[in-house]
Amino acid sequence: MTKRFGDVLVIDSLDLEIERGAFYALLGPSGCGKTTTLRMIGGFELPTEGRVLLAGEDVTNNPPHKRDVNTVFQSYALFPHLSIEKNVAFGLERKGVSKSETKTRVAEALETVQLPHLAKRKPGQLSGGQQQRVALARALVNRPRALLLDEPLGALDLRLRRQLQVELKRIQQEVGITFIHVTHDQEEAMSMADTIAVMNRGQIEQAGSATDLYERPTTAFVAKFLGISNLIDAEVGAGDGTMSKVTTHDGAALHAPANRCAEHAGTPVRIGVRPEKVRLHKAGEATPPGANVLRGRVLLSSFLGVSLQYVIEAAGGEELTVYCQNDDGVAPDAFGAGQEVQLSWDPRHTFVVARGEDGE
Repeated sequence: MTKRFGDVLVIDSLDLEIERGAFYALLGPSGCGKTTTLRMIGGFELPTEGRVLLAGEDVTNNPPHKRDVNTVFQSYALFPHLSIEKNVAFGLERKGVSKSETKTRVAEALETVQLPHLAKRKPGQLSGGQQQRVALARALVNRPRALLLDEPLGALDLRLRRQLQVELKRIQQEVGITFIHVTHDQEEAMSMADTIAVMNRGQIEQAGSATDLYERPTTAFVAKFLGISNLIDAEVGAGDGTMSKVTTHDGAALHAPANRCAEHAGTPVRIGVRPEKVRLHKAGEATPPGANVLRGRVLLSSFLGVSLQYVIEAAGGEELTVYCQNDDGVAPDAFGAGQEVQLSWDPRHTFVVARGEDGE
């Protein structure tokens, strides 16, 4: 699909296929096109070019109420004058479903979201998290082929958001309906989705499981959007079948898996490693055999409770982040500011992305 608003290109020739029963997340920063994509799936926007198919049926020109999908928005959009059970039953009553079946399905939906005891209350008597569950029940009661979730947890506080992330995943597995979830929250997408599509400038940069995207990002944008990445300018050299040599701009010789270097041979790249994969050593201390090693100097250290965070200035000038697990009560000044150190990591944890003209 392609979508333009006037002269502004919002979605750029995007192809997307989602399997039935999947929990699929569209993840990206504000303005990347993820909500517009969801709205085209739901029928709230028409694509400028392209088609939307649901179970093989072309529904591109069908209005929202004639597509077998339901949408849950960040704003709960509940009717304040109706009870919770009446809110949930509203769509069924409009479709002419019998009273007995409506009663049964409403009870099942409220049981699914664990709110049967609040059926007689009004929305104003519920917390934000409970209201969001009611909105979810109201969407599920219609038994759609797909449920579209547009930043559904965005208005909730952090503790409640994390609680409902677990609940949403449980509900999706229980009902087996396809969930398509739009979010800008990396943790939210990674904790719930089977597949995540990272969007940027109206296109999908990379799609895959949370593990794939985190451990093997294919672009600098994905590497930096999903968590923290240490990226170092380098050039790919020769390989031995398993590992390829990569040389940093200051001459440090490192290694990366050959299959991640194949398409970048002889070209400028950025190699990356996640902060928790790196180990710190005092200058001159022995490092693990075969490890990638860089020299650096501690700029600052922070105690985060479960871990210690260090910012290191590498010999080549890059500022790198290192997380050390707080598993033995090490004080945050174990490596003090100004101290010369060595950074080591297993070459297998190195990923490789192209270096564009703007360094991205």
